[in-house]
Amino acid sequence: MFDFAWPWFALLLPLPLLVRRWWRARDADGGEDSTRLTLRHPALARLQAAFATSAPRPTLAARLRLGALWAVWVLGVLALMNPRWLEAHTEQHSPGYDLMLAVDGSRSMEALDFSSGNRQITRMAVVKGVIDRFIAARENDRIGLILFGDQAYLLAPLTRDRAAVRTMVRHIATRMAGDGTAIGDAIGLAVKKLRERPPGARVLILITDGENTSGTLPPRTAAELARQEGVRIYAIGVGSTGLVPFRENGVLQYANMQIDEPLLKSIAQVTGGAYYRATDAAALDAVYRQIDRLQRTDAEPRTVLVPTPLYRWPLALALLPLAWLGLHPDGNRRRREARP
Repeated sequence: MFDFAWPWFALLLPLPLLVRRWWRARDADGGEDSTRLTLRHPALARLQAAFATSAPRPTLAARLRLGALWAVWVLGVLALMNPRWLEAHTEQHSPGYDLMLAVDGSRSMEALDFSSGNRQITRMAVVKGVIDRFIAARENDRIGLILFGDQAYLLAPLTRDRAAVRTMVRHIATRMAGDGTAIGDAIGLAVKKLRERPPGARVLILITDGENTSGTLPPRTAAELARQEGVRIYAIGVGSTGLVPFRENGVLQYANMQIDEPLLKSIAQVTGGAYYRATDAAALDAVYRQIDRLQRTDAEPRTVLVPTPLYRWPLALALLPLAWLGLHPDGNRRRREARP
């Protein structure tokens, strides 16, 4: 499809005619400094007829010069209008989800209550490994990533570039978003990004290991907002409760940690999702397999018009009459003056 990006520049096309008409009217008035003369004669009509002469007809060279000037002007205005060719590209969608992953990055994710091969590992390390495998299997889904601590931050918008999101996941570190746990802010940010997507496919997977201790948006208010926007929340409580080991400045210590399960269950129930309790890596994998069995929704296809600029063509064509005017400035071919 062909169109102009700035069609209003077409208003410049009649400008030379207006200038020429104004100039002729100015010359007819005699200018500001001219002096009007009055001729008195008893037979003025016969005198005018005696001296009347017909206007000379323009020569072919003059017509060609005028045509070349008009061609340069019209082609220049066409270039200003920015002609372009619009090619439609339709993005086809397979059945899938728009998944937003909200990961708790607070200090408590450093707890060493998971193990792998008789070796204690942090909650964050287990979560990152499970998320990485989960994203790798989402061939038809859009994946986004949010990290929350004292506040919620969007690390990756909804995208089909799974490799980019997996890279983001691998670079997540605890405390990089602060030591707090802003569950409500994380839900609010996810809803803001998901509500632009087709309804029925909006899913938030909320992964946390503690209680809401920070942020400006209450979690239950955020859950109600998610329900209104059709976002289903699947909350996952990670880790164990009670005295949990973690390493602080190289020293193994124990801290009493709790998970606000009533809050997470309420958030999931309000939005039509579910709450899962994960105390080991196998449980986390089972949670994701459960989500995989949910019914998927067809997303609407989107057509994007990609413009190809064509302004170079009128500019190139304008060079031809411009070159002719350079060789024929007064309608006749420029000749080299003879040297004395």
